[in-house]
Amino acid sequence: MFLIQNFEFVLFALTLVGVALFHKQTMWVALSGMTLILIYKLAFNDPADPFLLFHHLGEEGRTLINLMGLLLGFAILSKQFEESQVPDLLPNYLSSGWFGAFSLLLMITLLSSFLDNIAAALIGGTIALVVFRGKVHIGYIAAIVASSNAGGAGSVIGDTTTTLMWIDGVPAMNVLHAYVAVIPALLIFGIPLSIIQTRYQPIQNDAAAGIRVNYRKIIVVALILVGAITTNILLDFPAAGVWIGILLGALITSTPWNELKTSLKGTIFLMALVFSASMMPVEELPVASWQTSFVLGFVSSVFDNIPLTKLALEQGGYDWGMLAYAVGFGGSMVWFGSSAGVAITNKFPEGRSVARWLKSGWWIAAAYVIGFLVLLALRGWDPATDYR
Repeated sequence: MFLIQNFEFVLFALTLVGVALFHKQTMWVALSGMTLILIYKLAFNDPADPFLLFHHLGEEGRTLINLMGLLLGFAILSKQFEESQVPDLLPNYLSSGWFGAFSLLLMITLLSSFLDNIAAALIGGTIALVVFRGKVHIGYIAAIVASSNAGGAGSVIGDTTTTLMWIDGVPAMNVLHAYVAVIPALLIFGIPLSIIQTRYQPIQNDAAAGIRVNYRKIIVVALILVGAITTNILLDFPAAGVWIGILLGALITSTPWNELKTSLKGTIFLMALVFSASMMPVEELPVASWQTSFVLGFVSSVFDNIPLTKLALEQGGYDWGMLAYAVGFGGSMVWFGSSAGVAITNKFPEGRSVARWLKSGWWIAAAYVIGFLVLLALRGWDPATDYR
């Protein structure tokens, strides 16, 4: 009876299986799944409200437009940063050996504490392509995504989920302790995956002579980042600031518009998957507890964390720092579990193989579990009592 009444879950599960099996056709799989779910919803809509689906589309429209603007806009940012020649100078400043690779992951984590995780992941990926001469191990690609998601877990401006909490009334200090879990998690996945990357292709500490930094490109990068942070805080719509920065930057230097075409498939894929997830009939979560938060981390690796966070906020009673770590970092376990993962696979298409991601990046799942347990051991379950 459940399957008949909630057949959307079956269709969504089949979509995820299709994404895992046909990683070279992920956009078409996601669009097909979304279309089937839409048809089912229209055919079996609530007779009491025949326009329910259209109301839902109106509610989700802002999220989808923001997501599209960020993915496409940060693709341009990434290319502008690459063309600035700054990544070409970094081999002179990063340490050699595995510690240099690990230092890059630390930098990405720091960036994502105040930047959107998509931007942090793409900047990190751009640098990795240069310092590793285009040979980046898939496990290290996963580590870049995990670092970008980890950095935003304890910051209300570093991740969409924590920003949602902040806007809804959760004090910024109530998510800060997510970093208690992030620190051990970063060590557990970051060090071994940096060693693996170094064995695969070490950092080349021989930047070419005569490199000249294009400061106009740097100004454009700064405009985009400042715009994203400003409109995120003021409007909860960082994509607006990103595109204001891009358009202003177009007045002072060339803009790599071709990056929009390169990133379009990945953007459509994630939008289709996010919209499909939002149509699932999940009206409530299990009772708030550390066990629920722990499981939500694994759920967020395949199910968009934005609706999960919204449901948790409506329900209340959560330890918000623990939840932020779970739904933020948990999405790193599978490449399409976070927007940063989808964005980075536009640069590294080989990352779209779920099997290879799990085989090479299993350290991230282990790190999630250990980081969570460290947080639980040191702070316990500490649900907010002053929320709302």
